[in-house]
This record gives sequence, C-alpha cells and structure tokens, in this order.
Amino acid sequence: MSPVLAGVLQLLALVVALGLSYRPLGDHMAKVYSSERHLRPEKWIYQAIGANPSVEMRWPAYLRGVLAFSVVSVLFLYLLQRVQGSLPGSLGFVSIDPDQAFNTAASFVANTNWQSYYGEQAMGHVVQTGGLAVQNFVSAAVGIAVAVALVRGFARSRTGELGNFWADLVRGVVRILLPISVVGALVLVACGAIQNFAGIHEVGQFTGGTQQWNGGAVASQEVIKELGTNGGGYFNANSAHPFENPNGLSNLFEVYLILVIPFALTRTFGRMVGSLKQGYAILGTMAAIWVGFTALMMGTEFAHHGPAFDLAGGAMEGKETRFGVAGSSIFAVATTLTSTGAVNSFHSSYTGFGGGITMLGMQLGEIAPGGVGSGLYGMLIMAVIAVFIAGLMVGRTPEYLGKKIGTRQITYAACYILVTPALVLGFTAVAMALDTPAQSMTNSGAHGFSEILYAYTSGANNNGSAFAGLNADTQWFNTTIGIAMLLGRFLPMVFVLALAGSLAEQTPVPETAGTLRTEKPLFTGLLVGTIMIITGLTYFPALALGPLAEGLAA
Repeated sequence: MSPVLAGVLQLLALVVALGLSYRPLGDHMAKVYSSERHLRPEKWIYQAIGANPSVEMRWPAYLRGVLAFSVVSVLFLYLLQRVQGSLPGSLGFVSIDPDQAFNTAASFVANTNWQSYYGEQAMGHVVQTGGLAVQNFVSAAVGIAVAVALVRGFARSRTGELGNFWADLVRGVVRILLPISVVGALVLVACGAIQNFAGIHEVGQFTGGTQQWNGGAVASQEVIKELGTNGGGYFNANSAHPFENPNGLSNLFEVYLILVIPFALTRTFGRMVGSLKQGYAILGTMAAIWVGFTALMMGTEFAHHGPAFDLAGGAMEGKETRFGVAGSSIFAVATTLTSTGAVNSFHSSYTGFGGGITMLGMQLGEIAPGGVGSGLYGMLIMAVIAVFIAGLMVGRTPEYLGKKIGTRQITYAACYILVTPALVLGFTAVAMALDTPAQSMTNSGAHGFSEILYAYTSGANNNGSAFAGLNADTQWFNTTIGIAMLLGRFLPMVFVLALAGSLAEQTPVPETAGTLRTEKPLFTGLLVGTIMIITGLTYFPALALGPLAEGLAA
C-alpha cells in the first residue's frame, strides 16, 4: 500500500469515528448544560467552594467567576512549582525558577501548555498530576463554559443572565471530561502507553552506557491533554515519545480525542438555539477548513524532490517512522487548527510551506474546529462579522439567529479579533528588534524569523506547540510568552461574554423574506471567505517574511 493511500484511509477512518460520535456527544453536552439537576458529587464540590449553582449570573458576574478562578489557579500552580524540591514524589528534582514557574503556570491555566522545560527532567509526580493534569481538566472546562454562555446569549431573550459559571465549570469536568478520560486512558494503556508512579530508572545499554527514564501517570495525562486540547506532554518529545503515543493506532485515537469535542459542540450549539441546521452550518465551515488544510499539508509533505525523499516516502526529517508522513501531517493540522499544541513530529523540520500551514492554522484563530469551547465561540464571533459584512453589502441591518448585530455587538466582535494579532505581531516585532531574544534563534534568515513568529503565534493563540529550533527557556521568552498567553486567553473572553450579555438582553427579531439564511451553504461559503480574508490581510506580510520566503527559496 502506498503511503498516500494509507494516509487517505487514515483520514477516512477518522472522519467516520467523528461522525459516529457527533450526535450522541453533542446531544449529551446540550443536556448537561441545560439540566437543572445537580449530581451528588457536584453538590459536594459546590459546598466545598461555597458556590450556589442555582443563581443565574449576568455577564460581569460570569466574567468575575472566570477570572477569579483562573487567578487562584495561576497562584496555586506557581507556588506548587516553587516548593517542588520540598515535596514528596519530586523524584529529586529541585524547585522551578521563578520565570519558568510563572510561564508554566500561565501556560497551563490558559489552556496553552507551552513548555520551556524538559518534562521528564524537571517536574515530579506531584506537580505533574496534582498541578498540570488538574489544570488540563479545569482549563478545558472554563473554555466550554464561556462558549456555552455565548450560546445562551443567542438562545435567550429579554434577560442578561447567562447561567452560572461554577455550575458550568463543575459539570464540564464531572459529566464530560472525566468519563471520556477514564475510557480513553484505558484505550491508551491497551495500546502501550505507560501508567505508573515509578521513579527514575536506568534502561538498557546504549553506546557503552545506560539511559535514564521516568515512570509516571502518562496515559491518564495524555488523554486529557488531547481531549481538553491542552497539549502539554509528560515527556519533552511530547506525542512523538513511545511512552505517550506508542503506535499508529494510538496516534489516530489521539487525533480523534483532539477533534471530537470541538466538532460535537456545533451540535450542542444547534440544540441549544433550537435549530440543528445552524449547527450544521458551523460544522460545515469547520470541516471544510480542516479537510482543506489536511489535504494541503499532506500534499506539501509528500511532494518530495530527489532520490533521498523518494526512498523515505516523503519529507521524513523530524517525523517518526511509526507514523510516517501521513500520520504526522494529520496530527500536525489537527493540533494547530485546535488549541492543542501537542506534537508527534517537529514542525520546524517540515517543508517551508508545511511549516507555514501549521502557523496559518493557529493564526486563523484555531476555529476549525478549534479548542474545546474556544473554537466554537471564535467561530461564532466570525459568523457575527460575516453577517455584518453581508448586511453592509445589501444595505440591511444585519441579524444572526434573530438578534440584531448593531454597533455595540460589532464593536465587541472587532475587539475580539484584534487582540491576538496585536499580541503576536507586537511581541514578534519587539523580539526581532532586540539583540537578546534573537540570540535564542538556532537558524538565521527566514527560518529564524519563523521560529520567533511561531512562538508568539502559539502563545497568544493558546496553542503551545513550538518550532523546536528556538531556545525559549530564557527570562525574556518565559516572561513575554507568559504575558501573551494570559492576555490571549482572557482578554478575548471579556469581549465574548460582553457580546453574550448584549445578545441575551435583546428581543428576537422576526424572520422576514430579506433575512440572511445563515443555515444555507451560501453562508458557509461567506464565512469561510471572511475568515481567510481577515487572516490573510492581518498576517500575510509576516508570513511572507518567514515560511513563504523559505518555501519559495527551496
């Protein structure tokens, strides 16, 4: 079987698996966030944190809940790392330096999981399981909660109430993420991923010596790392490491975990707004971009030149032979079109155009299908902008799902889409202008510029993957990328929740003959075009200096 055919079959198997999960998971999540019943374990949690889950919140109160919880999480994780050397189960590792502890705390709380350290050489069992793994669950649940609040904004009328943040947070963990993670961890263990609390031990003979390996609760952290679109690996090699991702079957399963909740949330959206067709339109937009990017990536990486590439079956530098070009390409697109950032190959070693595709996927806003929650609310913001553009073209007040998109709403949407590019391009420009950050670049020229651009694109978009050639463990990068991750995560949430509140206060507008049919393929095409044009106009000059220049010079 040719590598190309094998790749197509993998993609088809993935589509079938996602299709089979779409309806039951999407309907289940809609019931979770619409139910008035509280499970007994949930009641215990509410009592422990002193929250009343039955009290509805307006958007400022909902936002305060998000920010308060996240601030406490950052402080807790920072302190846990700073005292690691005094904790049991630290495997002899010392406490983490202040700048790296801040970067890691900001990273995991912001659902980014950018790692400027070697996991197996820095973090003990307590920090890995009691700190990082816990944030993998709750940061993902925060993203889903904000998305659900925006959906309620569209679904409700004549009220500013968006639900209860604490109830949404707890339900997301207890009823969605935990059950799937338990089953997923068993699957990964069956595939060969490790799950233990062993210490450091020496393995085998390598060139006259031995090699040291850690044990760890890897399978359980691996599954939520992918399911929650977090991405932080137990080992430095991330999902390229055989303890995390042993074979082709586990690789395909991990891609499935990355995509299943973001895609299924479109059905949840359709259920909650009372129109499954609206959910299908958003799904179609996400799927079109994802399939298109995957085809482009596979075509780029299989388009090899010369006998060495012919023998290898493609551009195999930086890729695991057990995954090949196809498995690596599918994974790379999935992880950069979502906010996952996990890697089973090194994006810096991709072809110039291949590296550009991974970067562009993040610069779209990671909305195809995006991170858990963040992908849906990012796509809905783009839908609001597309409706506004359509309204301008026909001279009609724009409407979406029966809600008018006026000055207030489009201001919130515009602020949302401006935050991340400002962070990415601003920090990249400053880093390239200074001497110290540039010294961290392994390469010069276009590829070196791509290393810096990729780092801030990944941080501000809460992705977490890296171009691998950049030494990011410096005070400059730990601090600035940490700031970019926090601002890139929580500033957009401010505008999402403000938009949700303004929509919930409106009285629905009756549909007329002139209303734009946002459930039709025409609107899906308009939405795809809007996304591409906005991203292209924003990032093309920077991409032209980096991956495009490198690809054209190859």
